[in-house]
Amino acid sequence: MLSVTDYVVIGLAALAAGLVNAIAGGGTLITFPVLTAVGVPAVAANITNAVALCPGFLGAVYAQRRDLDGQERRLRIVLPASAVGGIVGGILLVIGGERVFRSLIPFLILGASALLAAQDRLRAWLARRPWHRTTGHGSDMRVAVPLALGAVYGGYFGAGLSVIMLAVLGLMLDDSLTRLNALKSALGLVINVAAALFFVFSGQVVWTAAAVMAAGALLGGVVGGKVAGMIAPSTLRWTVVAIGAVVGLIYLVT
Repeated sequence: MLSVTDYVVIGLAALAAGLVNAIAGGGTLITFPVLTAVGVPAVAANITNAVALCPGFLGAVYAQRRDLDGQERRLRIVLPASAVGGIVGGILLVIGGERVFRSLIPFLILGASALLAAQDRLRAWLARRPWHRTTGHGSDMRVAVPLALGAVYGGYFGAGLSVIMLAVLGLMLDDSLTRLNALKSALGLVINVAAALFFVFSGQVVWTAAAVMAAGALLGGVVGGKVAGMIAPSTLRWTVVAIGAVVGLIYLVT
């Protein structure tokens, strides 16, 4: 049973995660360890976190909806593959259980921290690529498989997923970085919603915590949008990377 203090801590962590996600990304590296710290089992914490943070992905897609114009055929191919991958990842999480997930937590967190650290370099590299607007059906089909594999990771844990998705899209599709970023947001929404819908029936969602987190994340997102120009994204990102590295090492030695 969570105490009032636990809910306050969870709400503040979600607010911080919403702010971080609005500016730099990596909010899961804040909320997940806080949930486990207040006594929520690791699998239930991961599931609750996934369900609670879904509205944030919807906001990101809505903000970038104009950059999805003209990508309807591509979306019809990659979205179903990503949804299936997200559900498979969720199934693996529930079937694998607490022991398997706990053994993987340090590596998942450290890996997500490394992905977040590499995000700026990835974006800079993608921005330098000689883009050519080719949206052939064959290339769209080809990218569906690696995206589905990435979606499995997204359904299983999810931190750093946006970096993986953008890397796959940038390597396998020729299009503007802006359009690929919008596509990445749509994929993130579908993956997380698909996994969350499966998790709803798993019986492991801590609904009171999820409600507090959803409210905190929404408020944090609003605040993040207002102060985005006042905080350097790179500073915030490296702060989250440092937190993730420390938390991952703590999980590794305990």
